[in-house]
Amino acid sequence: MFGIGIDVSKDRLDVAVHEQQFRHFSNSKRGFEALVRWLQKWPAKQVVLEASGGYEQAALDALHEAGLPMVRINPGRARSFAKATGQLAKTDRIDAMVLAQMAHLLKHTRYTPVAPWQRKLAEFSLRRRHLVQMRSSEKQRMRAFSEPVLQVMMNSQLEYLDEQIRVLDKAIAEQLRNQPSWNSLVEMKGVSTVVMTTLACELPELGKLSGKAISALVGVAPMNRESGSWQGHRRITGGRAVVRQALYMAALSACRYEPQLRDFFKSLKAKGKPGKVALVAVMRKMLVILNARKRDAEAMMASA
Repeated sequence: MFGIGIDVSKDRLDVAVHEQQFRHFSNSKRGFEALVRWLQKWPAKQVVLEASGGYEQAALDALHEAGLPMVRINPGRARSFAKATGQLAKTDRIDAMVLAQMAHLLKHTRYTPVAPWQRKLAEFSLRRRHLVQMRSSEKQRMRAFSEPVLQVMMNSQLEYLDEQIRVLDKAIAEQLRNQPSWNSLVEMKGVSTVVMTTLACELPELGKLSGKAISALVGVAPMNRESGSWQGHRRITGGRAVVRQALYMAALSACRYEPQLRDFFKSLKAKGKPGKVALVAVMRKMLVILNARKRDAEAMMASA
């Protein structure tokens, strides 16, 4: 069994078989078919590629459908691995070889395609984030203009963006209403439609992992920092930033309006925990609760 690494760019796939061969393929349907045929003589232990801004998605789905054990990893993780092995140079060929070495040596979590509704919802959610960012930038730019005619033009633009966001909010809410297993999450104070959309799109593993595993995956689990007799403060690191941002805003609201989490936050503060540390603990507890609710909802639907 061989570790396979694929470096993805917009038009090309650079593919390396660990300590064996290296080839190029086009990042297209025809290229995927040729790659699958070529890999038939190299039984794959794992096929690892990096997240590349969406350029990897078509190849990931096509190769997974062909039965290959696909893995998608964070580019930062691959770069850290390369440095740890003494590989400081960076080219497409070298990147593919590093990924092949990772596939050969390390066990990774297999890629599981999301449901079609989640992929559709993810596009709506992404477009909403774009519009919110545009609206924020436009409001900042307004401060530089004092001419009435320009302010009118910019206000018109803001009204247009507001309307587009409202349309997307309505469409997103409608899509979520058709997913019963996710509807139970909104019963918790602080879990808005935006938060639930982020979880559905960016954390499809919710309800399928343990509380500890889901916390580590998101990046809200504190990591030990110890060496000999020295003990440092535990800190969160890594994980999915988009999910953490959504949980942060949800936790701010939950600390005020959700009784269980509000009391938990107050108890941590009473023990002398700094505010941010206590808030991260609320985020983690909130995520664990939502994970359990999602798991129970799916179990009830399966038994019905």
